[in-house]
Parts: sequence; C-alpha cells; structure tokens
Amino acid sequence: MDRITFNPLQCGGRPCIRGLRIRVKDVLEMLAAGVGQAEILADYPALEPEDIRACLAFAAAEVDHPVLVAAS
Repeated sequence: MDRITFNPLQCGGRPCIRGLRIRVKDVLEMLAAGVGQAEILADYPALEPEDIRACLAFAAAEVDHPVLVAAS
C-alpha cells in the first residue's frame, strides 16, 4: 500500500498514486466503467500495473469495516 499516498496540499488530500495527481478514485471509476487495464496504462503512462492493483487493494481495505448495530 506504499503506492497510495495522501498529501493535504494535493487533490484536496484525497488518496493518490505515488504522489502523482492521479486519484485512486479516478482509477477505480475507470475500472468500474469497464475500461481495461491496458487502456488505463496507455492513457496514463506514469502508471504501472502495480498501481492499479494497489488501487483495488486500497478499495478492498476501505470497505472492510464492521457495521455496528445497536442492540434492541
């Protein structure tokens, strides 16, 4: 996960890839829209395949939290 960086002075502090101004959210949205890895890498030459995998791992970790339900 060292490929995902946070900088409050860059992209509003949103998670980016390796200090670049490429947000994790943008990569995830492209993948969700059906854009393939090869096309993403062609459109963003600074990206590496490991960056895309890091975005997916980051998203998986972010949604893996318990939901607390109040006891009745």
